Amino acid sequence: MRTLQRIAVVAASLVLSQAALAQMQIAPPAAESKAAPKKDAPKKEAPQKEKPAPAAARKAAPAAPKPTATPTPESSATKTQAPSVFDDPNADLVYGAYQRGMYKTAFDLAMNRAQYNGDPKAMTMLGELYSNALGVKRDYAKAAEWYKRAADAGDREAMFALAMLRLAGRGGAKNREEAVKLLASAAKLGNPKAAYNLALLYLDGQTLPQDLKRAAELLRMAADAGSPEAQYALATFYKEGTGVEKDMEKAVRLLQAASLAGNVDAEVEYAIAMFNGTGTPKNQPAAVALLRKAAKQNSPIAQNRLARVLAFGTGVQQDKIEALKWHWIAKSAGKGDPELDEYLADLPAADRAKAEGEGRKWLGK
Repeated sequence: MRTLQRIAVVAASLVLSQAALAQMQIAPPAAESKAAPKKDAPKKEAPQKEKPAPAAARKAAPAAPKPTATPTPESSATKTQAPSVFDDPNADLVYGAYQRGMYKTAFDLAMNRAQYNGDPKAMTMLGELYSNALGVKRDYAKAAEWYKRAADAGDREAMFALAMLRLAGRGGAKNREEAVKLLASAAKLGNPKAAYNLALLYLDGQTLPQDLKRAAELLRMAADAGSPEAQYALATFYKEGTGVEKDMEKAVRLLQAASLAGNVDAEVEYAIAMFNGTGTPKNQPAAVALLRKAAKQNSPIAQNRLARVLAFGTGVQQDKIEALKWHWIAKSAGKGDPELDEYLADLPAADRAKAEGEGRKWLGK
């Protein structure tokens, strides 16, 4: 009987990834920006149309007539000059178009909203579209410009996105000091991605002085907000006693939460904890099922661990052919296992050929 060896996770090896740029998600503006439009914001008003009242004012006095309700003779041409999105500040047409992949429409609507009433969410959307070449040609400089306008207006998503551009030196020179300030502001406003990335900066000790306790606090903030990456990272802190008191039960609870959210690394770690009964009741069948799920998601570690339990018949019916298949796939990804090589060496040639063939088919070779 063999048990899986716990994967050692070195928390200090966590690094910032430029992929964080692509992770940026525009939160749908459930309601129009609470702040009243700035007086000095550029406006393009349609003739014979008064500017709509702020959303906050409309909620306070729902029975009040709209400024444009007074009957006035208007030509059909005049009526089409003010986009319908402004008739109802709560209409989420910009984000709706974005979600459906209608990026050019989203761009046009967002540009009108940004210029018409200085909507920070619309500005952030413009930054997103320019940054990711959605509906327009990629232009990091313009993206940074729109993100900055939205960030100055208090939009936390824009603060995070602009911080990522500043860290990467896109749309302008690298500016880590500004990036840290933006991340701190966004994290204070409750942006979990900002809290997570700021935690990594405190962890690596290069941009900021290393502060493991502060990193743990920020990870907790992001984890509580539902960030799977932060939940997994904080779990490693509790496993190793990094910045917090060592607590395997808390670590496993965080691994479970991250696993349920689809974090593959957490799935592997949680499966191993269940298999060995570490910090949670032992449940080998559930552990093997979770390992199989992670293996199918291209985790070389899960593929190796699945191969081992199948080869030795631990917690699952022994199947050396499938074990060799997953062992071969894991080796192709650089996760070798000399012990498995030796254990499966006596497999008949026909079985070996079958296993390798299934492995090649799985990899699409």
